[in-house]
Order: sequence, then structure tokens, then C-alpha cells
Amino acid sequence: MSAATPLAGVGVVITRPRAAAEALAAPLARAGARVFVFPALAIEDLPPSDTLEAALARLPECSLAIFVSAHAVEKGLAAAKRHGAWPKSTRVAAIGEATAQALRNSGFDAVISPHERHDSEALLARAELQPRRVAGEDITVFRGAGGLERLKEVLEERGAKVRYAECYRRVRPKSDPQPLLAAWSRGQVHAVSVLSAETLENFVAMIGAEGCERLAASALVVPHETIAAHREARRFGRVLIAAHGAEGLTHALSQLKVAP
Repeated sequence: MSAATPLAGVGVVITRPRAAAEALAAPLARAGARVFVFPALAIEDLPPSDTLEAALARLPECSLAIFVSAHAVEKGLAAAKRHGAWPKSTRVAAIGEATAQALRNSGFDAVISPHERHDSEALLARAELQPRRVAGEDITVFRGAGGLERLKEVLEERGAKVRYAECYRRVRPKSDPQPLLAAWSRGQVHAVSVLSAETLENFVAMIGAEGCERLAASALVVPHETIAAHREARRFGRVLIAAHGAEGLTHALSQLKVAP
């Protein structure tokens, strides 16, 4: 292992949706990692619905639109364009740096987003979302179907009127785990990276009993403590918290001691 290849010998499974996983694989490979792309989550478009169209039509009335993921940015902005240009009076907020960056890349200069942690609790701690700032305000949350309710519940407790714009759905891919399990049996897999609790649950289900036997000797890499505390995380021998992006993941994985 050298400064140029800090991940030499480290085998890591990337479980993000395929396009995102493949984009992340390249910098990790340049850092010396052996990367296994095994999506444990896929994103699908939702068919048009009256509920979504109504939420989009009322977007000009909203003082704030919150995007829960980069997928929500991609799908939500595409849907919003059907109703015209983005309302100038509607500010945007993001959960996590990847989501915030997706908004910046889409032309939004001012994005409300937490800087330290990348979860809904961190966003809710921002001054812009405190009761005196959101009471009586209309807020739209762009998300996938059936997401967590915590964000809406807290904002409504603070006096806001919250509606969802559900613009995609998350599904479990039908992937063959055998090539990954074979690599694991050869000692080539040392860590698994996941971004959400749902992805973690999917991954554990997809690898089956044979794969789960390998987890105690492997590390789990997650973006924040909420996922680290998940019941399925206890199957792993070690849990690491990684900062945003390839650089954060590289730094976390470089802590692993892998025999040459």
C-alpha cells in the first residue's frame, strides 16, 4: 500500500444503484481497491398520479422544497418542469451533500443543507427549519414512494404544512449473488458500503444464509450513525462511518488492515 494506492488489496462491495455504483467504482479502483458492483437497490419511475400533479401545481405556494436524495432531485425536477420554470420564491433544501450537490449541478446556488451529518435530523437542526421560521409555511418534500415519516412529522409539529411529491420508487434488484459469494470465499471481499437502511436490509436478504456467514469477518461502511445502529449492522465484525463521496469512502476503507 502506498500514498498513491491507499486501498491496495482491499475488496469492497458497492451496493448503490448501478449507475451510481459504477461511477464510484472508478476512483476506488484508482486508489487500488478491488471493487465489486452489486446493486442492492434500484430506482424506478412512478406512473403519473393525481397526487403528484397536485403537489407540483401548488409548488409556487411553497416557501421550501426539500429533496431527500439525489434521485429525488433528478426525478423531482424533471416532473416539476412539466409545470413550468421553478418558482423563484421556493427555496430548496437537501438531506446530504450528494443531494445538495445534485441541486447545485441543476442550477440552484443557495441550497439549505447540513454540513457535518447527512440525515434528516441534521437538516431539521438547521436554523432555517426551526419553528419560528417554518410555522404556517407550505413545504413540499420530494421523495420516493413510502419513505420515512420523521421529516414530515417534525415539521408539522413545528407548525408547517407539509405535502409529499413522490416521484420514484425503490425496488430490490434481482441480482445473482453467486459471483460475489465466490469472491468472498476466495478472501477477496473485506468491506461492504451501503447508503441506507433499506439498502442494508436488501443486501442481507440478497446474499442469503451463505453470504451472511461471511459478514462477521467483514466491515460495513455507512454514512452516519443511524445506519450503524441498524439491527443488520450487528452482523458485521466492524462498522465504519465514512464522510461524503469517494474521498470519504477511501479514507474509511484505508483504516482496514488487509493481508497482502
